[in-house]
Amino acid sequence: MGPAPGMARDYGRAGQTFPVIEPDLLATIEARLRQAQASGALARMNATFAKRTEARVRRPDPVAGITPADRARSWDFDPTVTIERDLRDAKGILIAAAGQKINPLDFVTPRQQLVFVDGDDSEQMDWATSRYTESQAKIILVSGSPIDAMTKRQRRFYFDQQGRLTGRFGIRHTPAVVKTAGKVMRVSELHLAARKAG
Repeated sequence: MGPAPGMARDYGRAGQTFPVIEPDLLATIEARLRQAQASGALARMNATFAKRTEARVRRPDPVAGITPADRARSWDFDPTVTIERDLRDAKGILIAAAGQKINPLDFVTPRQQLVFVDGDDSEQMDWATSRYTESQAKIILVSGSPIDAMTKRQRRFYFDQQGRLTGRFGIRHTPAVVKTAGKVMRVSELHLAARKAG
């Protein structure tokens, strides 16, 4: 037999109680910020953060695991995606059904090739910029400074942030070129020494 539901009883105070004397967390943070501002520490922290941010923009972290190609290799990348769930427009009209396969190359043909190079390797940079105009290709760095390269070479460069593109295409070596080949993308890693000899 358990206790009757809905019954409460005051058992009084069993021991000594103490008032809550912990400082207010927000007040503590605010006091420390005021102290840091008064001492100049806050300004120094902001300056350090700004320098670090500028350095990262000027020279992003290199894509891990990418090395110079020691041999040529090529493969095809199929950009086809399978729709996971029905896609409908604002009026509820079905655009694509779940399970449907869609190849973006059925709707658009990229006009520019994608050329991946090590921005710290002058041989790769010279090869890419002498071979491809801006209208022919987007040159994408996997390491180095795109801003410094733009200043030096007077053309636009891109950077493969966190290796998203190289990872998607399976690129492990540079230089590499991705171009449209019908309904697939042809990916080629090139060995520059072999190209010079040939």
